[in-house]
Amino acid sequence: MTTRPEPFGARLRRAMDERGPLCVGIDPHAALLEAWGLTDDVAGCERFARTVVEALADRVAVLKPQSAFFERFGSRGVAVLERTVAEARAAGALVLMDAKRGDIGSTMAAYAATYLDPASPLFSDAVTVSPYLGYGSLRPALDLARESGTGVFVLALTSNPEGAEVQHAVRADGASVGATVLRHLKEENAGAAPMGSYGAVVGATLGDLSSYDLAINGPLLAPGIGAQGATAADLTGVFGAAVRDVVPNVSRGVLRHGPGAAALRAAAERFADEVREAVAGAA
Repeated sequence: MTTRPEPFGARLRRAMDERGPLCVGIDPHAALLEAWGLTDDVAGCERFARTVVEALADRVAVLKPQSAFFERFGSRGVAVLERTVAEARAAGALVLMDAKRGDIGSTMAAYAATYLDPASPLFSDAVTVSPYLGYGSLRPALDLARESGTGVFVLALTSNPEGAEVQHAVRADGASVGATVLRHLKEENAGAAPMGSYGAVVGATLGDLSSYDLAINGPLLAPGIGAQGATAADLTGVFGAAVRDVVPNVSRGVLRHGPGAAALRAAAERFADEVREAVAGAA
């Protein structure tokens, strides 16, 4: 009898409770490499990624490598990404691959296998996906996540201002596109405990979202903390009663303190403490 892996939602809930609700990006873009005194090439990319993993993977709940910043260096950059994912997971962090993939049919199935199949060199704990070829196009990823104990974060209400023209568009039934994505995710997570494995990406910079049903029984990845202007204290006002399921994503706000490991750890710990305090105040 084959035992199914522990679902991502349960593993994430435990990691958030034990390590604090924080996701830190691994974004080796040119400006950060320069700020760290590193070369903008595959060697600099590897040094950057390894430093972040060594400093944070044993203490933050989630690390989120942005695939594009590795892919720009070609096959050698992807090899660095493979090592980064493996080393971060081995050190105890959950790895969320920020790839924002979205396609149909066999192509979506191939994307899903790339990140959610345990046999893949890029196997991660979860992946970001785009639903804008239709939510149903994500089914290969949603099904494989259930089978492999991994997670999927679907773009719903993103922090970039351009997203509103699609996500706030109103369907014939009167519901916005973003609200429809949230409804689908709530259905995917029905009955899951302590938390479902299907999350939404919802920007922390969006202000009052009380008109949306954010109680999807799944995680809410919240970009926008730090460099984009939102603070931990803003989370309750944005997410309301769903704030306990929020996973704030901080990238530049932590990474700009590198390359020293101690400074990176201190910055991550400060953000995690601020989020804990905000969530506790909302209880």
